[in-house]
Amino acid sequence: MTMSQNSFCPLVLFRLMMGSTIAIFCAAAMLMPQLSVSYLRNYIDLSSRNLSSVPGDLPKEAEYIDLSLNHIRQLKRGDFRNTPILRFLNISGNCLDSIHPETFLHTPLLEDLDLSHNELKDLMDQPYLQHTENLVALNLAHNKFLTMTLAREFGSLVKLQRLTLGGSTISVGDFRNIADVELRVMSLFLEGVLVYEPGSLQDVYARRLQVKFNNKFPHDLMEDALSFFPEVELLELSRGYQELSKQLSQRSEIYTSCLYLTHISINWPDFTQYVHVALNTTVTHLGVSGVTMYRLPQNATPVAETSRVKSLTFRRAVVRSFLFSQEAVYNFFINMPVENLALTETSIIHMTCPKSESPITQLNFSYCSMTDTIFSRVEGLITVECKTLGNVRTLALAGNNLKSLKSLSIRMQYMKSLQDLDLSLNLLVYDGQKGCVWPQNISSMSLSSNGLTDSVFQCLPENVERLDLQNNQISAVSSSTLGLVRLWYLNLNANKLLDLPVCHNFPLLQELLLKSNSLHTPSVDRLKSCRSLKTLDASSNPFTCTCDLIGFIQLGLKFEKGGAAVTFLQWPHGYYCSYPEAVRDSNLNNFWIPEISCNSYLLAAAILCPAVVVMTVVLTLCRHFDIPWYLGMIWQWMQAKHRARQRQPRPEVLLGIEFHAFVSYSQKDAAWVFDHLLPNLESPAGGLRICHHGKNFVPGKPIINNIMTCVEKSRRCVFVLSAHFVKSDWCHYELYFTSHQHLALGSDSVVLVLLEPVPQYLIPSKYYQLKFMMARHTYLEWPQDRAKQRLFWANLRAALQADLPHLTVTEIEE
Repeated sequence: MTMSQNSFCPLVLFRLMMGSTIAIFCAAAMLMPQLSVSYLRNYIDLSSRNLSSVPGDLPKEAEYIDLSLNHIRQLKRGDFRNTPILRFLNISGNCLDSIHPETFLHTPLLEDLDLSHNELKDLMDQPYLQHTENLVALNLAHNKFLTMTLAREFGSLVKLQRLTLGGSTISVGDFRNIADVELRVMSLFLEGVLVYEPGSLQDVYARRLQVKFNNKFPHDLMEDALSFFPEVELLELSRGYQELSKQLSQRSEIYTSCLYLTHISINWPDFTQYVHVALNTTVTHLGVSGVTMYRLPQNATPVAETSRVKSLTFRRAVVRSFLFSQEAVYNFFINMPVENLALTETSIIHMTCPKSESPITQLNFSYCSMTDTIFSRVEGLITVECKTLGNVRTLALAGNNLKSLKSLSIRMQYMKSLQDLDLSLNLLVYDGQKGCVWPQNISSMSLSSNGLTDSVFQCLPENVERLDLQNNQISAVSSSTLGLVRLWYLNLNANKLLDLPVCHNFPLLQELLLKSNSLHTPSVDRLKSCRSLKTLDASSNPFTCTCDLIGFIQLGLKFEKGGAAVTFLQWPHGYYCSYPEAVRDSNLNNFWIPEISCNSYLLAAAILCPAVVVMTVVLTLCRHFDIPWYLGMIWQWMQAKHRARQRQPRPEVLLGIEFHAFVSYSQKDAAWVFDHLLPNLESPAGGLRICHHGKNFVPGKPIINNIMTCVEKSRRCVFVLSAHFVKSDWCHYELYFTSHQHLALGSDSVVLVLLEPVPQYLIPSKYYQLKFMMARHTYLEWPQDRAKQRLFWANLRAALQADLPHLTVTEIEE
């Protein structure tokens, strides 16, 4: 059965879709080596299986069953008892000659029944229909019916919308039983020599009548068709065009408003005659689809100047002439005196410009092979633009071979009334050069599925309100784009956007579609520039679920709870993580990361506050237990040990050295020296030989000589610093001689012991050497705390320790 492409009924589209699906499954089934049942969403394919009866193991969940192209002769009671939700049943192409009255007793939901191409003989004998009250489509074409007299059971099909019948004899009263059924489409497949009684169709109430002729043009049937049906479609017509044109010309009034020719073969003279005649009838729409044309013209074909027809649709044309004037054909169509002209799915590469101001308001050249030269002509070296399409409000050029966006703006610059423009599915690019001159009234524009990049925003109509740029190569919408102050709808699906667009130049933008881009971590701050935004679709993007995405997720969650001003389309199921791998494919509303990990201030506070507390506690404990002093003393002890190992003097340097240290102190500090210093250094635990004036000065010998002798015989000099030391001239002499004598022994030959604090300002200026030493040397402070004194003596002994030549007691005393 051939379907009309112009059918308005959704069921027709459903039938076409199911027919294609069935054909696919039939082809697959013929390749199967053995009988099997295939399932696809409750679709059971049993076509071409050499079946002689309906299988008894049909699954109860079956909704669509295809039993076509088998050898089933009978439908019996109970064949479909196990399929209570069956909706679609195709038993076409069998040998079916009888159907039991209760065959469909157990299928109350059956909507579509195809019984075509069988051997049913009498339309008056169809009792099985009494159990199919929910039928929407019934096909009984190509059976053995001699007449089309319908049984009374047809009257019970109150939901029937499409009825297809076949036969050769139609009489008055044949359709009396469906007079109360409101059909959308009535299809008549005329077989053999038609015998038609005028007025036979007056009982049919249908929006459209489809008629497929087999032989002679049925004049009487056509008279009734044009009188009773708003839409008439003639299928597979190959002859009788002159009779049709004559019949149309002889009628002053025609009830039919839409007249279609589908899958026809016609020559150019018959076609143009038919169009000219139809233009002067009361028909408002002419449609021609699936046409094969012969004998196309060599010269121009006259075109009517006036018309009562509002629209002309011409689609899927195939030309069988090789030598003809393309310009003559183009001129015939473009100069049509109609408001709506559609020439689609036809391989034409150009369209000329109307010779005078055209009344066309809607123009459709979609899915042809149009190029950038459309509507223009070349005279010499000058391209002349079209200025006679000023009434066009809607222009569709989808699916052509258009390449230059700038060139098209020039082609259309004189279409002052143009509002809706469709340039989708082309090869359009824009080179960024200025010079786009779009008409100012364009409010809706589709540029989807082209090759446009970021620069396209520099070549758009300034007053566009609705813009479709999906499936292009756009990677960014910057703030430097052309200002589109009226834009409220922007479709950027399936591009290469890396971030949300900035809306400063789109102040009225309400709906923004960004599905299937390259958004990883969209910047929510950019949405603040979209103050009028109400709807956002950012689904199916490769979101990177890290801290940078938290703001976007919170916005989605806010919408989910009903507290967001922006509606998130497809939230949450269309939003999922692509990275990192641990959360891949997780919905964004299920992704959680601690706020402290993303808030640098909160993280810093979380780290610094405990750190400050710990430091405060440590400092308090250090202060309480005087830990810095201990650490300092340990450090000095370690340094002393290290110097002792690294600076071990050569044996010849130590010749004449008898003492580990010479102690210089004020007489007023003698008590501390004798009570504390000497016992701790000279004891067996200390093991040091100490020289001091109380013991080692030779009586009668000048003091200076004694000082020099002691200094020369000592490895180091220990100065016990105090306020008394600073006031002693002899102590200063000892300091002076020591600083010169031990210059060659290195800076560690002097050890300072601070018995009590000695501020720098108390030291006389003449004691500059003392100031110098205190500034350069690390000194040991005598602690008053007895617990610290053991560490003090350990440090002092470590500083003085050295391997001196072994001396006898006599030598030491001498």
